[in-house]
Amino acid sequence: MKPIIEVAQAMGIADDHLELYGKYKCKINPSLWEEVKERSDGKLVLVTAMNPTPAGEGKTLTTIGLTQALNAIGEPTIAALREPSLGPCFGMKGGATGSGKAQIVPADDINLHFTGDIHAVTSAHNLLSAMIDNHLFHGNALRLNPGRIVWKRAMDMNDRSLRSIVTGLGSGNGNAREAGFLITTASEVMAVLCLSENLSDLRNRLGRMLIGYNEEGAAVTATQLGAVEAMVVLLKEAIKPNLVQTLEGTPVMVHGGPFANIAHGCSSVVGTRLALKLAKIVVTEAGFGADLGAEKFFDIKCRQSGLIPAAAVLVVTVKALKYNGGVPNSELDYTNTEALKLGLVNMERHIENLSKFGVPVMVAINQYAEDVSEEVELVKERCRKLGVIVETSTVWAEGSAGGRKLAEKLVEILDHQMMNFAPLYDHELDIRAKIEKVVKEIYRGKDVSYSPAALRGLAEIDRLGYGNLPVCMAKTPYSFSDQPRLLGAPEGFTIHVRDISLSAGAGFVVVHTGNIVTMPGLPKSPAAEHIALDEQGVINGLF
Repeated sequence: MKPIIEVAQAMGIADDHLELYGKYKCKINPSLWEEVKERSDGKLVLVTAMNPTPAGEGKTLTTIGLTQALNAIGEPTIAALREPSLGPCFGMKGGATGSGKAQIVPADDINLHFTGDIHAVTSAHNLLSAMIDNHLFHGNALRLNPGRIVWKRAMDMNDRSLRSIVTGLGSGNGNAREAGFLITTASEVMAVLCLSENLSDLRNRLGRMLIGYNEEGAAVTATQLGAVEAMVVLLKEAIKPNLVQTLEGTPVMVHGGPFANIAHGCSSVVGTRLALKLAKIVVTEAGFGADLGAEKFFDIKCRQSGLIPAAAVLVVTVKALKYNGGVPNSELDYTNTEALKLGLVNMERHIENLSKFGVPVMVAINQYAEDVSEEVELVKERCRKLGVIVETSTVWAEGSAGGRKLAEKLVEILDHQMMNFAPLYDHELDIRAKIEKVVKEIYRGKDVSYSPAALRGLAEIDRLGYGNLPVCMAKTPYSFSDQPRLLGAPEGFTIHVRDISLSAGAGFVVVHTGNIVTMPGLPKSPAAEHIALDEQGVINGLF
């Protein structure tokens, strides 16, 4: 690794703007924004993927490798990525910093505590939780209804046993009431951090956050509880973007970490905007498949911030396509062209969906060593028939050299193809119409059913005057439907909306579908069982 000061200097960033966290990572002071804000923006490229499978698609890997390759061919490029959550790192997914020769480093630091941003979000979230119960204990001047407090606690770890709890048990410990935990990446504080434009905007958004209702049914906010300034103090460093590098010394902004299946799934607006002032091209990603991350990137992040994407890259693998064609995970290494042909409908659906947002689309085939040329060619041929540019990527094995052709084709798209970006739905539509628009046009469902709780949530949001907000769909990432095992490109199904909640500070409405939960659980054999620290202090088995 290069010293991070050298990486910054190569971008034209003076040392005065850097706040070092050791030798290889730093935060960037807001003073840099004041210096560069009048510069013209670079071009913003979104990397997304087909629906995820157990084999892995390599979206982050491709983002990193493509960024390295663009720099290698003379296109100054920065990647803008999310920070990994400890929950998945010690749960099912393991680390989230790429792999092979397309990694961001120092990987162990980034995957673990990094610069403390997620811990700061957890602390700010739980400070508000503690102040709510303290307010109840000391007389409840706001007349909060204990049965209508919507603010939960948060922690950055998967723990299903904390989804529903009772607090205040025991003598002198406050009012006993039902409560629960969500994972920090699903916290509205995390969404607020990632969508805020600056510290002032952060303060205003935190103040709008809904904590519950009083005895008369009026909404009560964090501002009314007097919690906002203390939360800002806890988050004042976390709002500063983090700078690290790839294995080839390419700069990467890693900042913010909302999940895409239960939150909006994009890195920070602050980091993305700054990167666009510093580079010709910025490559960013959005979590899970394009039906979740990409839709929210366009309809929430870009809509709120005014960012204009120039292109989208859809990552697919032969293995994932065969999985969507009915091949079990244990047999994906075997040639099966018939299953591959069946699974191609998943890729086609995502291509069609991305095109609806008015951005040029290209397909990146993340190629494994065991992929056979016949199957790779089938994927390429289908893309050609659809009129979509396609290229293979071998960045895992070769780094920038393995992404050179991909990078060259992307530059060709950026230079010659027109984009006419627009969100999927109109701002003025009501919440129900927006939900149905996403369900019918992105998921291809036929209908939406609402539970009594969801209908009450809709009525409450309308009563409070937030009916014009965008929707943030909380849905399984494994299928276009809300049923994880319904693979390929299903149609005509019903999306079941279990609940609808307001995130007034973040500026969206969360729509909970199917069995999706905001606090994941660990798998039977979590990644935490396979990690060890050797006598030299080297971490093995996880990242």
